[in-house]
Amino acid sequence: MKTLVLNAGYEPMSVVSYRRAVVLVLAGKASVLAADDDAPVRSVHVSMPQPSVIILRRYVRPPSGRSVALSRRGVLRRDGFACAYCAGHATTVDHVLPRSRGGGNTWRNLVACCRRCNNIKGNRTPEEMGWVLGFVPDVPRVGRWWLRDLDNPAESWRPFLEYGSAA
Repeated sequence: MKTLVLNAGYEPMSVVSYRRAVVLVLAGKASVLAADDDAPVRSVHVSMPQPSVIILRRYVRPPSGRSVALSRRGVLRRDGFACAYCAGHATTVDHVLPRSRGGGNTWRNLVACCRRCNNIKGNRTPEEMGWVLGFVPDVPRVGRWWLRDLDNPAESWRPFLEYGSAA
């Protein structure tokens, strides 16, 4: 089981194994915010519920200066798996300005797209099709993007992720 690590500002910092989380808690570097009472961690001297969310006692600044690497999965995540043209479920990525016309593989030229719209659009621009993008594609902000395990978070993490994004 994995454990979500938050900094003192309730921002997600990393996802670690429950063993690493137990070490951080026992060393006094973190406190348990949520735990799984059904799966206790036991040793000769200590028994405690398995931590699922911990918070670091000292504030740790989220990494800055990192750029988000461009990937198909990243484009789909940025766009919420919604087609930029019809808002349906997106399973593929489309070049707004086709590569054959000089469009590159950049965050600003790639959007999530459903197969149907991608096949209809083909080698044309949205303007030529009379289509309008639902948003302006841009480079995603660094933050939760670099934590892959937040794609499908554990149910016990959700309240803390919602709190961190509202703050």
